[in-house]
Amino acid sequence: MTIKDSLISLLIIFIWGFNFVVISWGVDDLPPLFMGAARFLLVASLGSLFIKKPDIPWRWMAAYSLTLCFGQFALLFSAMAFGMPAGLASLVLQSQAVFTLILSALFLHETIKINQIIAMIFAGIGLSIIGFTGEHGNMTVIGFALTIAAAISWASGNVCNRMINQRGYQSNTGLVVWSSWIAMIPFFLTSLLFEGSDAILSSLQQSSFTTVFVIFYLAVAASILGYSLWSYLLSQYPAGQVAPLTLGVPVVGIICAALFLNESISEQQYLGILGICLVMVGLVINAVGGRWFKCFSRSTVS
Repeated sequence: MTIKDSLISLLIIFIWGFNFVVISWGVDDLPPLFMGAARFLLVASLGSLFIKKPDIPWRWMAAYSLTLCFGQFALLFSAMAFGMPAGLASLVLQSQAVFTLILSALFLHETIKINQIIAMIFAGIGLSIIGFTGEHGNMTVIGFALTIAAAISWASGNVCNRMINQRGYQSNTGLVVWSSWIAMIPFFLTSLLFEGSDAILSSLQQSSFTTVFVIFYLAVAASILGYSLWSYLLSQYPAGQVAPLTLGVPVVGIICAALFLNESISEQQYLGILGICLVMVGLVINAVGGRWFKCFSRSTVS
């Protein structure tokens, strides 16, 4: 990656890492599925005022929105409702990087490089240490399974994004904005079905400045800015190279949770620092490992 694109990657990691703090604030005031519906409604209504519809067929925008937008977050919210702890969910969700590598190899015929395999091993061990040294003993099997399903849905959206680019379309901000018109529909329907109109109306009546901030952050920062930059990276690099970048998200999430939510770290959890270091090593290997292996190969041959 170029220096500019590496900085873009870091910005995405920070935006999405802090996103978990924002979501924690949001679920205190809003039902989760309705929060998702409001998020994509704002993305669609606000963004479409300034960004014209992209030259992408609706069927591809539907595939993108139903996998990466609705599928990912609906399954994630359901997992947390069925007992998946939020901290562990943010970690397990990053398994999307592994599923993206696999799906990219199957459907896009992308080659999995040795540095990506090594990066995934380092980051995977690091994430495991971070997750299982925390106080996450109340994880449920169904919650874990739904989180894995959310990760697969995200990975499917990554592959769909890549397919859109391969067909000559540009998966830019326009895709993020206009596909939100589709994503909000199943969110509203499932919110009405599972959360009920009474809970929705009550949350609207009790909304505060924090509620407004949460919706705007989720819509403008996490969705419009974050996913637009994410789509840009997927248009420039193989999906298998971009996907592991999100392994840095839970690292930022843990730090932000400690700073803004006063989540203290116990003595047992200090082992998680080792996990954070391993994740960072994995990210470095994924970003520049290809160049190292090329240089090593050249020096060996010479």
